Amino acid sequence: MDEPIFNETDAFRQGLEIRRQWLGEAHVKQSMEQAKTESFMVPIQQFATESIWGQLWTRPELDHKTRSLLTLAILATLNMKDEIQMHARAALANGITKEEIAEVFLHVAGYAGTPRAISASKTVRGIVEEFEAARQNKGSAATGA
Repeated sequence: MDEPIFNETDAFRQGLEIRRQWLGEAHVKQSMEQAKTESFMVPIQQFATESIWGQLWTRPELDHKTRSLLTLAILATLNMKDEIQMHARAALANGITKEEIAEVFLHVAGYAGTPRAISASKTVRGIVEEFEAARQNKGSAATGA
């Protein structure tokens, strides 16, 4: 019988739920499957799911929109392109506008440096375009256009 690879605490289960909500089932499933085949990923997936998503994202003092915008600002400041892409997709899918994301990156420019804000903007540009095209196509399909 296979041993569970994760310690499925309450915080871990809550973290999985929030990850699925924000990042989508496909992304979470891929991350968890990767941990099954690459055992060195287990501790970081456990930590990210339980501590970040299960303990930070569930705190009531900040809503998810605020946390998402803060996350984008921090990732832009650190120039973490892969993570910016992932969190930008999640933010757009959860109702954050491209204007709000652009404003976050402008704020980053003022406090952390223009080159980092430009890099983050370039990283997200294609994702925003894809999201808007998909939304337009969905709207056209709904109206029969």
